Amino acid sequence: MGISERKERERQEMRAKIIDAAIGMFLTEGYEKTSIRNIAEKIEYSPATIYLYYKDKDELLYEVQKQAFEKLEETFDREVTSTHPFERLTQLCKSYVRFGRANPEMYDLMFMIKAPMNCVEAEDGWDNNSDSFMLLLNTLKECMEHGLIRFKDPMVAALSVWAMGHGLVSLDVSCRLKAMQIDEHMLVQLTEASIDQYLELIKS
Repeated sequence: MGISERKERERQEMRAKIIDAAIGMFLTEGYEKTSIRNIAEKIEYSPATIYLYYKDKDELLYEVQKQAFEKLEETFDREVTSTHPFERLTQLCKSYVRFGRANPEMYDLMFMIKAPMNCVEAEDGWDNNSDSFMLLLNTLKECMEHGLIRFKDPMVAALSVWAMGHGLVSLDVSCRLKAMQIDEHMLVQLTEASIDQYLELIKS
């Protein structure tokens, strides 16, 4: 291995070490309470080292979110498999909600905190969510082509379906569903029944 290849490998290893530490601290301490200095102390390097890789905490969170979305997409690859567009839409909605409920802290970092919108504005877009969103959008387009749902505009449909799924997850992540005082098994059944009922409402 040449010098340049070794340096690149070391650079990637350092990035991975920073990201692993950041994910752990964001999830346990919260985004607001985590600082570049805290992360540097965790990996036993100086803050200046981290700044060689990420200009600020927003950019670091953006990278953490990228890895979280990769996990979501891996989940979709396993669970969203039907060739029938409406069945695939149902699988997609339920898979999304299950992922969010199973990973509440990660979901909060992905969708509920305001940062890193400064990073997004600087880069002229937010690519982290593009693959999962395109899966939803393309599934809805296919449903429309077959006359399976009432929507005529795929973007309106995507926003509506995403809002439904996000609403269910955010109620759970924010512990609002605990007020219902029902056990986990019943909560899962109610959540999936809510998805089924919503999809029946938009069916043609």
